[in-house]
Amino acid sequence: MRINSIHSSQSLKSCNQIGDEDVSGLSYALANCTNLSNLILDFRRNQIGAVGASSLGLALENCTNLSNLILDISENQIGAVGASSLGSALTNCTNLLNLTLNLGENQIGAIGAQGLGSALANCTNLSNLTLDLGVNQIGAVGASSLGFGLANCTNLSNLTLDLCINKIGEMGATGLGSALAKCINLSNLTLKLGINLIGAIGALGLGTALNNCTNLLNLKLDLCYNQIFESYQLKVKSKCLKSKRLVVFEINFS
Repeated sequence: MRINSIHSSQSLKSCNQIGDEDVSGLSYALANCTNLSNLILDFRRNQIGAVGASSLGLALENCTNLSNLILDISENQIGAVGASSLGSALTNCTNLLNLTLNLGENQIGAIGAQGLGSALANCTNLSNLTLDLGVNQIGAVGASSLGFGLANCTNLSNLTLDLCINKIGEMGATGLGSALAKCINLSNLTLKLGINLIGAIGALGLGTALNNCTNLLNLKLDLCYNQIFESYQLKVKSKCLKSKRLVVFEINFS
């Protein structure tokens, strides 16, 4: 796998059970690609741990000219340390405008989500963000902390956030919504919060909070399998629809 340090764009994909040592070697080469503006890395379904993720993070710190990054490292074992290391690296990418980051099924927990949120708070030029943290046991604290980090991304206009199967509960859903309401330029939002023990109170709190996203035009909300009874589903819809600027609204409870 060869990387040309002159090119402004690179795309690398591997699903060959690569581990920390393999990623460390790749990262050493990647660190020399200081002129990169577009980068796609697909390392899903491998055996990458915290060491490999940290090595990759150190390499990305040198890619200060990145404006577009797609990084899929889902279904590995990077944990909280790996997630925080990757997040810290992104703070150096001050020109980053478009980011797709998939860390699903990596056991990052609340600490990993907190670290990632704190790091993303420094990516103030981000305009488009797709973040997948599904099946990571981040809980209420992790969800709220992540949201508060994203609240600092004041130029964010398009956000897709997948936190399915994370046990964020009522407090996590409400905290996340309150934080996202501070993203004043957000116009398109897709939230995937299925199977999270949110319940009716959490869903109502989320709906009320999102109503404060004053520039929101398109909202897609997935709340499937969250123990929200039909009588409350109508109330949640009503809360969201109070936003008079909404052009497209989709919500799923089952």
